[in-house]
Amino acid sequence: MPSAIVVGGGIAGLVMARDLVLGGFEVTLLEASDHLGGKIARHTVAGLVLDAGAESFATRHDTVAHLARQLGLGSDIARPNPQGAWLQTAEGRAYPLPRTGILGIPGTPLAADVIEVVGFWAGLRGQLDELMLGFVGSKERSLGRLVRRRMGRRVLEQLVAPVTLGIHSRHPDELDVDVVAPGLRAAMLDTGSLAHAVRELRDAAPAGTAVSGIVGGMFELVDALARDLERFGVTVRLESPVTAVEASFVTLLDGQLLEADQVVLAAPLATTGQPDRTPAIVLATLVVDAPELDGAPRGTGVLVARGSSDAPFRAKALTHATAKWDWLAERATPHRHVVRLSYDGAAAARVSDAQLRGQALHDAGELLGIALVEVSVVAFARVEWSAPSSRPEPIDGVTLIGEGVAGTGLAAVIAQVRVASGGLLEEVEA
Repeated sequence: MPSAIVVGGGIAGLVMARDLVLGGFEVTLLEASDHLGGKIARHTVAGLVLDAGAESFATRHDTVAHLARQLGLGSDIARPNPQGAWLQTAEGRAYPLPRTGILGIPGTPLAADVIEVVGFWAGLRGQLDELMLGFVGSKERSLGRLVRRRMGRRVLEQLVAPVTLGIHSRHPDELDVDVVAPGLRAAMLDTGSLAHAVRELRDAAPAGTAVSGIVGGMFELVDALARDLERFGVTVRLESPVTAVEASFVTLLDGQLLEADQVVLAAPLATTGQPDRTPAIVLATLVVDAPELDGAPRGTGVLVARGSSDAPFRAKALTHATAKWDWLAERATPHRHVVRLSYDGAAAARVSDAQLRGQALHDAGELLGIALVEVSVVAFARVEWSAPSSRPEPIDGVTLIGEGVAGTGLAAVIAQVRVASGGLLEEVEA
C-alpha cells in the first residue's frame, strides 16, 4: 500500500487526506495546532455557536457543494437571505449592491443601481468598455488593472474594491483575475467586452445567490471530514509542527523524521525564529439586543468603499449574520442579532479588545443606519487571521496545495486540491 504524509490540517489538508485514503493510500496527517480546520473554525458568543472564520462559499462552481454532498451534508446547504448586501461609498452614502455583477464588476454600467453608486459620468465611462476592442486589457493578470483599463477608476474603487476587500481581504490590484474570476478574460475576448463577459458568466452560473453556507456553520464541513478520516483509518497527529519537507520524508520540530512515498504540503512550515504575527484580518463579532435590526435595514450586510475617515481604523465590511442566515436567526432569542465586522489586520491588531469593541459598536451603528448603544451589547469576540505572505516556493517531489497556491476562497482551494489529489492517484495507477 502506498503511503502519504499530509502536512497541515486545514480544509486543504483534510480534503487531500480523505481523497488519498479513499484512493488506497496509508495516510498520516500532521497539524501544528491542537485542532483541525484552519480558518474554518467555531467559537461560542453569548451561547451561540458561530463561524469564527469563513462563513460561506462561492457557488459559481459546484466544488464545495459537491464535497458537502459527499460528506452527507447535502441537505444542510443553506441559501442566504436573497435581499442581498449593501454598499457604503467613500462619501458615506449607502445603497443596495448592484445585482448584475461579478466581484462588483457591473454587467450593465449604465444600470440605475450602478449609476446610483458611482454617478452618471462614471457609469458612462464604464459603458465605454462596450466600444473597446475585446483584446484591450486582455493580457492584464491583475483584476484591478483590467477593470481600471476597461471601465475606469471610479467603477474599480467604488464597486469592485469594496467587494474584493470584503471577500478576499485584498484590493483588486493584488488579485489574479484568473484565480478569483476564472474564465473572465477568455469570455471578454469571446464576447468583445468586459461587461458582456460578466453577463455571460452570470447567465452560465447556477441559479440563485452567489454564495451558500451550511446549517450550523461552515465548521460542520471540518467535523464531517474529521469523522471520515477517523472512519477510513487516517492517522491524525495534532500539535505536530513540521520544520522541513522533502520528496519522501518530513522533519518535525522535535527532530523526529517520518517517511512516506508521497509528501503533501498544505500549510506553512514551522519556524524556530520569531515569525511576523501581524494578522491580515481582524474579525469583531457583536451579539446585540436591538429590535431596530429586526427589519434588516442593510440587508445581509455592508461592503465599505475606501475613503477618508477621522478614525484611525474602520470596518471594511459588515455581515448581519442573523439577517443573512435563517437558521441562525431561529437559534437566537427574539430581537437578538449577530453582527460581524472585518478590519484590516495591520491597523486593528495594535488596539486592545476594549478599543476594538468600542470601534466595532460605533462602526456597526454607522453602517446599519441605527443608534447602537453599549447597553445593547450582550457579548463581543475578537478573532485574528493571517494570510500567506507569498506563493510557496516549489519543492522537488513535494505536492503543494492550499491558499498560498490556489488563492483565497474555499471553492478555489478545494478545486486545486482535487486536481492535485487526482494527479497523485493517477501516478499510483500508472
